[in-house]
Amino acid sequence: MRITVLAGGVGGSRFVRGLREELRRRAARADALPGASVPPDQPTPDDQVSVVVNTGDDVWLAGVRLMPDFDSLLYALAGVNDAERGWGRAGESERVAAELREWGVGWPWFTLGDLDLGTHLARTSWLREGLTPSEIGERLQRRWPLGVHLLPATDTEVDTWVEIAEPTDDGRRELHFQEWWTRHRASLPASAFRQRNIAEARPAPGVVEAIEQADVVLLAPSNPVVSIGTITAIPGIADALRATAARVVGVSPIIGGKVVRGMADACLAAIGVETDAVAVARHYGARANGGLLDGWLVDEADAAAVPALEASGIRAHAAPLWMRDPDTSAAVAGAALDLASALRPA
Repeated sequence: MRITVLAGGVGGSRFVRGLREELRRRAARADALPGASVPPDQPTPDDQVSVVVNTGDDVWLAGVRLMPDFDSLLYALAGVNDAERGWGRAGESERVAAELREWGVGWPWFTLGDLDLGTHLARTSWLREGLTPSEIGERLQRRWPLGVHLLPATDTEVDTWVEIAEPTDDGRRELHFQEWWTRHRASLPASAFRQRNIAEARPAPGVVEAIEQADVVLLAPSNPVVSIGTITAIPGIADALRATAARVVGVSPIIGGKVVRGMADACLAAIGVETDAVAVARHYGARANGGLLDGWLVDEADAAAVPALEASGIRAHAAPLWMRDPDTSAAVAGAALDLASALRPA
């Protein structure tokens, strides 16, 4: 089974780690069966799972290029992430960030750890040598055995900017997403999200192919607006999702009317979508009606919504969705795969 995941943020990282663990467990169970053998054309783990990563959160800061979602997935899969904070490297020091603050460089409320800064410096050096973000992504992945293949959604800079309803104290009506999200914690009411250069952007090499050649496409429980929404806004990606022969299953980032993590509710409100598992599924839409989804996994708290979802053309199933540790994360991924298996190919 070839699987492609669209992901971003902490929810995306936890889900992809859970998927990798679930696939390892299924492979171990299959190997334990009497007479089991691995087919000669069985994909290697890196070939089996491709992850299309949101690049709308990216930003230039202090002269270096940050790709937060890509790096979060990279660190999490490598096992070097700060699991408590949910971002950055474990065992970080912040001496360079402190020195930058003394010089008045960068954002004082946006801390770059020293190890993390090493990644950003390497990326920026390679960009100046003429490499693309996807080529750099390949280099970064060689350092650790990830068990999956990460693909930036696009090589074009499509940084997200937030149009806010009321001007800030200094008169600004538009903020970079990172300032709105990290500094203001999404407390400034947003009226729109704009990804610069999105109309000219193209999927990075391998992205469309990963969707076209997949048996299953999974939409991780990432922010529907600025993570999954940015990926699918890149010209060509939504069309590939609609056309693929794969079964497309999404995992709800909303449980019982509340976001699992972060401030996705503020993003949904800005585009007029209720913070509700059914509303988000309908926002994505049924593939049978020109949308993106064949199936939608909701939490048991939202089990009553299953009939309404199926009436709108989206096959639904309820399962526990809280990803608290490797076991629960693997169980969520397994439930998504099981739902995909229950669907007839598109």
